[in-house]
Amino acid sequence: MRDDTRTYPSQVGDERTSLSGFLQFQRETLAAKCAGLTPEELKRRAVPSSDLTLLGLVRHLAEVERSWFRRVLKDEVAPPHWPGPGPGEFAEFEVETADPDEAFRIWHEECARSRATVEAAESLDITGAYGDEVFSLRYILTHMIEEYARHNGHADLLREGIDGATGE
Repeated sequence: MRDDTRTYPSQVGDERTSLSGFLQFQRETLAAKCAGLTPEELKRRAVPSSDLTLLGLVRHLAEVERSWFRRVLKDEVAPPHWPGPGPGEFAEFEVETADPDEAFRIWHEECARSRATVEAAESLDITGAYGDEVFSLRYILTHMIEEYARHNGHADLLREGIDGATGE
């Protein structure tokens, strides 16, 4: 991977600053794992026992951003970017014919929307719902950090399988 240009979270500040900073760091970590690869490499299933690809992870995390911040927190009508063949099915991991430029554009747009939502929120105590379940913005931010960190672990293995690059 290239030079580390990620934005490290602030070591001081309030809870929103901390949670937002760690989430942004995780987003930038995913981008770093994908940097410098060809479309074919982004689509490569680099771990023999898995169907995961770096491009699939980018598309998945775009959907996760959309779902948690737009649908759950803001109650927006925001259909999936890559719907599956049936209701409630998703195709973000099906990347054989996927366009990497489109996927990264959508992911960046969703991340920007999410950041704007967090910045505009009155507090971390605002809530949204999915069905009967209620979630605070604090919970969503914490969950998103976990979601990215878990998938960045997958991205580590995928990237190493593609070109041997390792790193935080």
